[in-house]
Amino acid sequence: MTNSAQSASAFAPVRTFLADALSVRVYKNQPDLASDVTRIVEEYLVEVIARQGSVAAILATGNSQIQFLDNLVRSGRVDWSKVTLFHMDEYLGMDDQHKASFRRYMREKVESKLKPKAFHYIKGDCLEPYAESERYTRLLEAQPIDLCCLGIGENGHLAFNDPPVANFDDKWKVKLVQLDTDCKMQQVREGHFPNLEAVPPYAFTLTIPALCSAKKMVCVAPETRKAKPVKATLQGPISSACPASILRKQSHAVLLIDNDSAALL
Repeated sequence: MTNSAQSASAFAPVRTFLADALSVRVYKNQPDLASDVTRIVEEYLVEVIARQGSVAAILATGNSQIQFLDNLVRSGRVDWSKVTLFHMDEYLGMDDQHKASFRRYMREKVESKLKPKAFHYIKGDCLEPYAESERYTRLLEAQPIDLCCLGIGENGHLAFNDPPVANFDDKWKVKLVQLDTDCKMQQVREGHFPNLEAVPPYAFTLTIPALCSAKKMVCVAPETRKAKPVKATLQGPISSACPASILRKQSHAVLLIDNDSAALL
């Protein structure tokens, strides 16, 4: 048995199934999930680099991504000098030194350790927000996106596409949105802000069509607090009321959950 096969066997899901076009993998616990998603992403990046010489990927922030990103950073399998990275959202008006800044998160947890070919950031504290949206759109359009790694919010959002602003047919790739209260409360509960009033009211986000345009999507949604949105994603209507439900139309996507987040299925 090869090392890759041994690794796949060690952290194999306890259950797999299809939800419409979406592949779903259920793991015993979050460490097993994080280990296997790292293997899946590593193998894909290595394969794409071997085939086309470079790769472009979008990464998500958030507490649910930490174990996966920590594992990815320790990996020696990927030639990061051939990887161009993007992130998917940032608060309007926030500089990159704020503890809740997604730019800071990615710079400290990913870029400083992996040294990718490039990491393109959304400048939350830009002087002209609409010009910044256009700038980041041009960067996204400069090459096909091979991989999008994302999570599901407690309100079912993808990136900052909360239910009130999620649009499955959005004409934009990047837009400025008002965050809903459930989304802001999640940021408080995760410890990024002291209270609701401290959460910025607006943020930049990649739109749902921009995220889904990636050639492969890998969605990670562990923990008990994600049980309700996971149930809505997989068993509710495909609707902007639960933006993540659009994943069920993406045959190039895989959703990885653990027994805790699958508890209501």
